[in-house]
Amino acid sequence: MFMFEKAITGGRRYWTWIGALCAVVALGVFAYSRQLNQGLAVTGMNRDVTWGLYIAQFTFLVGVAASAVTVVLPFYLHDYRAFARVTILGEFLAIAAVVLSGLFIFVDLGQPSRVFNILLHPSPASMMFWDLLALGGYLALNAAITLVTLSAERRDVPPPGWIVPVIIVSIPWAVSIHTVTAFLYSGLPGRPYWLTALLAPRFLASAFAAGPALLVLLCLAMRRLTRFDAGDAPVARLGLIVAYAMTAHVFFVALELFTVFYARIPGHMDAFVYLFAGIDGRAALVPVMWTSVVTGLAALGLLLVPAARRRTRLLAAACGLALVSLWIDKGLGLVVGGFVPSPLGAVTEYLPTLTESGITAGVWAVGFLLVTVFYKITLEVRREA
Repeated sequence: MFMFEKAITGGRRYWTWIGALCAVVALGVFAYSRQLNQGLAVTGMNRDVTWGLYIAQFTFLVGVAASAVTVVLPFYLHDYRAFARVTILGEFLAIAAVVLSGLFIFVDLGQPSRVFNILLHPSPASMMFWDLLALGGYLALNAAITLVTLSAERRDVPPPGWIVPVIIVSIPWAVSIHTVTAFLYSGLPGRPYWLTALLAPRFLASAFAAGPALLVLLCLAMRRLTRFDAGDAPVARLGLIVAYAMTAHVFFVALELFTVFYARIPGHMDAFVYLFAGIDGRAALVPVMWTSVVTGLAALGLLLVPAARRRTRLLAAACGLALVSLWIDKGLGLVVGGFVPSPLGAVTEYLPTLTESGITAGVWAVGFLLVTVFYKITLEVRREA
C-alpha cells in the first residue's frame, strides 16, 4: 500500500494520540449500533425536523473539502512558492473531509443500504445524485494528485506533466461541490429560510474561511508537536485568506438580514426570529446562535488587524473562534432554521441526543485519524528527502 508503512512508526505520544482516536471511534461504533438496532427514534430528529446534527456536519465538511482550492490555486496557477509546504496538506485535508461527508450521510440514513439506491437508480433530476457525483469525482481527483505529487517528492523528481490538467480541473470542481450542496437546500421551495440565491455564495465564503482556519491550526500544532514547520509566510497568508473570507461571509449574512427584515418576508423572517429570539418561549438554540455571532465577530476583529495576525497565539485564537462560529452557523443554525417553524407554522424544537453526539464524535475521530496518518506519511517522506 502507498507508503502506509511510514504511518506505523512513531513514539509514545504518537501512539497515545492514535489510541485515543481509536477509543472515540469505538464509542461512535457502539452508539451507531444502538441507532441501527432501534432506528432514528434514538436521535433528536422528528416528523418536522428530519435533518439534524449529521447533515449539519456533512454541510460543514463539504466546505472544508472545497477550501483546498485556496492553497491549490495560488500554488499551481500563480506559482506562489510559499505554499509549497502546505498545498499537499490542504489536499489531504480535503480527502479526509470528503470521506467524513460520506460517513455522515451514511449514518443519517435509517437503512444504510438505501445509499445504493442513488447508484442503482440514478436520477439526474435529483440534486443528491449530482452531489454524489461531484463529491466522488473530487475525491478521485485529490487522491490522484496527492499520490502522484507525494511519490514524485519521495523520488526527488518533478511531478509528471499529465497531472497538471488534473490539478486544473480540480480547481473549478472544488467550487462545484459546495455549490451543488447549496442547491440541495435552496432548491426546496417549501423552506423559505433556504430559498435564496445568496446561499451558494454564503456557502463558499464560509468554506474559504473554515478550511484555511483549520489548516492554520493544524500547521501550528505540527510546528509545536513535530519537527515540521510550514513557515511563517504561508501561515500568515492563510490567515489573510481567512480574514477576507470571513469578511465576505459576514457581509453576505448582513445582506440576507436586510432583505428579509426590510421586505418583511414572513417565512424567512420567522426562521431568524426563532434562531435568535425564540418563538412562544421555545428558544433552545438562541444561546448557541448568539455564541456563533459573538465568536464570529471576535474572530473577524482579530483577523482584520495585521499586528494580531502576525502574533501566533492571536492568529490561532482567531482561527479557532472562526471555526466555532462557522460550525454553528452552517451546522445547526442552517439546518434547524430551515425546518423550524414548519411550513404550517408549527414550532418543533430539535436538540441532538447523546447517541447522535456519540456517533458524531466517532465520525470526527475517523477524520482526525485519517489526517494524522496522511500527515505522518507526508512528514516522513519529506524527512527522508
